[in-house]
Amino acid sequence: MKIRVTKPLIESILINLQPFLEKKDASQITSHVYFEAINDICTIKATDGEIGLTIHSNNMIVEHEGNFTANGKKFLDIVRILKDEEIILEKLENNLNIKQNKSKFKLPTFNPKNYPSFPLIDNKPQITLDSIGLIKGLKKISSAIDNNNPKFELNGALLSIKHHSTQLVGTDTRRLAIVSMENQNEHEFSIIIPKKAILEIQKLFIDQIDIYYDETNLIIKNNNYYFFTRLINGNYPDYERIIPADNKITIQLPKKEMLDSIKMITTISQEIKITFLEESIIFNSLTADNIEAKTELLIHTGLEERFELNVNSRYLLDFITQTEESSFQILLNEPTLPFVLKDKQFITVIMPIIA
Repeated sequence: MKIRVTKPLIESILINLQPFLEKKDASQITSHVYFEAINDICTIKATDGEIGLTIHSNNMIVEHEGNFTANGKKFLDIVRILKDEEIILEKLENNLNIKQNKSKFKLPTFNPKNYPSFPLIDNKPQITLDSIGLIKGLKKISSAIDNNNPKFELNGALLSIKHHSTQLVGTDTRRLAIVSMENQNEHEFSIIIPKKAILEIQKLFIDQIDIYYDETNLIIKNNNYYFFTRLINGNYPDYERIIPADNKITIQLPKKEMLDSIKMITTISQEIKITFLEESIIFNSLTADNIEAKTELLIHTGLEERFELNVNSRYLLDFITQTEESSFQILLNEPTLPFVLKDKQFITVIMPIIA
């Protein structure tokens, strides 16, 4: 096998494949990328068994067809130090030779026949959704998804598809983020997508995609990428009962001014106290020492009595930075009860800090 490729192209492909490689054990074939050249089309893929990506390219010159594997990290490290010129990739015996002018590198290869296969879309049902809305929704809730929760299902997002709507849900037990989308679906079902997969989906896809699923896999494809992830097997908590059914107070808040005020306090403390008065909102740091931060936002709230709320500012910022309008709503009941931030079909339920 022998191909010629520009450095920017192969470097970009290898960078995109890095998150899909086995990192802990370089002796595993899953630490390698798989490379195949047939009929002037090059197929490059990587998988750690839980998540995988295939990239197709017709922008390489195929002199001799064939396939190989090579350690994905070392392959990228070599390409990065080369000049911005054409690179020759050639498999000779059990090695990959990487050449550019007078420079030459050699990497050992595994038998490409042993590379793990990817799940196929054959006979799998397709999810009919506004794919751009799905990708935007996943971005909005991703910060609320837990990372290392012993309840493994909380380390992913719930995709709940009902007859007339679809909901994306993420929680870390201190907050709950939900994006709702109106659409018509023939079947009702739910799947849990791992957080790692959600983060990669946001990086890879920005336009229309085709989505397939079964009990164990989710597959997303477009003209350039073929992505799969294993799904999380578990029962997601009954998130709907966490959402307050009624709210005593609703206040419309300006996005930019709230962001500026909260960020000012976070220079001193991540935990903040927000005091809602009739004609202003006061922000204070919650610190145990003598360091203090305070600012005030003049705004008509309409409240007849002051309302104090202690909260982790990161939860507020994660929500506000994902809102699309110039203002959003806060829905309150009691200072010790969960409150709701709302921007159209995007809400976050947050537990306050209870002293």
